Amino acid sequence: MLFHLDFHVEYGATMSQQDLFAIWSREADAALGAKKAGVVVDLWKCVGERRVIAVVDVDSHDTLDEILLTLPIMVDMGQFVDVKVTALRRYEDFASNVNRLLQGS
Repeated sequence: MLFHLDFHVEYGATMSQQDLFAIWSREADAALGAKKAGVVVDLWKCVGERRVIAVVDVDSHDTLDEILLTLPIMVDMGQFVDVKVTALRRYEDFASNVNRLLQGS
């Protein structure tokens, strides 16, 4: 199952930028490890924003929820992270369905 994840990261007044970078460094290590393992299809950091976009491939909604709950950035500062999740389907599968529906009408 493919999902588009859009992370928006804020940080509180009591957290320094260095604190944020330390957490984000641990998060980056985890994310790049997941990419190497094939769970993360790809990752992008939005220029000039504390925003990261990822496409992930997991076996279930439950697995995705567990991953999100255990990410370093969520464990350390989840109250400052907003994640928008969108389920995706491969365009080839969609096109096949459209063509099948077209043939049936």
